[in-house]
Amino acid sequence: MTSLLTNTSAMNALQTMKMVNKNLNQVQENISTGKKINSAKDNAGIWAVSSIMESDVQGFKAISDSLNMGQATVGVARNGAEQVTKLLNEMKSLIISANQENVDRAKLQSDLVNKRDQISAVVDGSQFNGLNLLKGTGDISVLASLNRTDDGVSTSSIAISRQNLEQTAATAPTVIADVMVDGSDGAAVDVADAGTTQINFGAAIAEGNKYEIRINDKTFTHIAGADDDQNDVAYALRDKIKQAYGEDIGVAITVDPTGAAVEMELTNDTGGALVVQARGSTNANGGGLSALAGLDISTAAGAADALTAIEGLIQTATDSAAALGSAQKRIEEQTSFMSKLTDSVTEGVGALVDADMEEAAARLQALQTQQQLGLQALSIANSNPQNIMQLFR
Repeated sequence: MTSLLTNTSAMNALQTMKMVNKNLNQVQENISTGKKINSAKDNAGIWAVSSIMESDVQGFKAISDSLNMGQATVGVARNGAEQVTKLLNEMKSLIISANQENVDRAKLQSDLVNKRDQISAVVDGSQFNGLNLLKGTGDISVLASLNRTDDGVSTSSIAISRQNLEQTAATAPTVIADVMVDGSDGAAVDVADAGTTQINFGAAIAEGNKYEIRINDKTFTHIAGADDDQNDVAYALRDKIKQAYGEDIGVAITVDPTGAAVEMELTNDTGGALVVQARGSTNANGGGLSALAGLDISTAAGAADALTAIEGLIQTATDSAAALGSAQKRIEEQTSFMSKLTDSVTEGVGALVDADMEEAAARLQALQTQQQLGLQALSIANSNPQNIMQLFR
């Protein structure tokens, strides 16, 4: 039956054309973007996973920048420490010469002073972007990894210890006020089982200051770095306590509402009494090369003493260079790992969302052929009602 009002063949051909055009548009989008999953409507699950992984890749790149910055900083310090070691060995040669008879010790002493001044210049200049690992105390942290677990995302860092090669003399420590347990400066407090005590850090935090908490026979110490504040000190001590005691001691950190002090609440869950004591003091240690200032080879006795002292100074500088070299190597290895991890995750994301261009090209050809055949079929279907006109002639 042929109807003038309802052209079933044309309707079917039109539906086929719509489907072909939809698929053709999808293939063209895949080819133009290079992706088979361009939005959540294409595949919500795959799109969500790929979006998270792409976000992590951006995080990996930021971490790689941090590692490169850390590697450069440690590398500059290592080169400085190695140069200091070389200069100390040259000083040792002068000292050995001064231990001989019939030498001009005054001139040798002048050369010794020049090399000592050069060591100071090397130490002062061994900085990268304002950070000098051959001066001061405390650790620095280099952001090293991004860790994703079921509980969320966290980061981890590589701690790099400063190697103080300054020639500053040691000074007597001064107790810092306002580092208190239950309001008492430096006093020991008994904490019963299931009891709590408050430890306050109210003093201004300064680089090189030493802060310690003693619990029974264990002492936990943190030396403040250049950028440390009260929270940094409290968290650093908390982490050391929890590492030693596990979960037997619960430690919570809160900030005083007035902003004047950081309060650490220590809860005793050990099953027995604890004796807790806290104190802060200025750093009593001088620079690692403070003994350089006392070297005087203008006399035979001074030359003999200097020969003993220089060995210890060379060992100090050598140990510092070795420690920095080890840290730099670790950063290099982590940098290499992050590069490989970034490539692997990027490859995995690509496997999820990238289009197979060979397949897309073949499908495009097939769909274009279907489109042409569909147009032909639609044209034939639309021409059928016109054939009825022949019946009325």
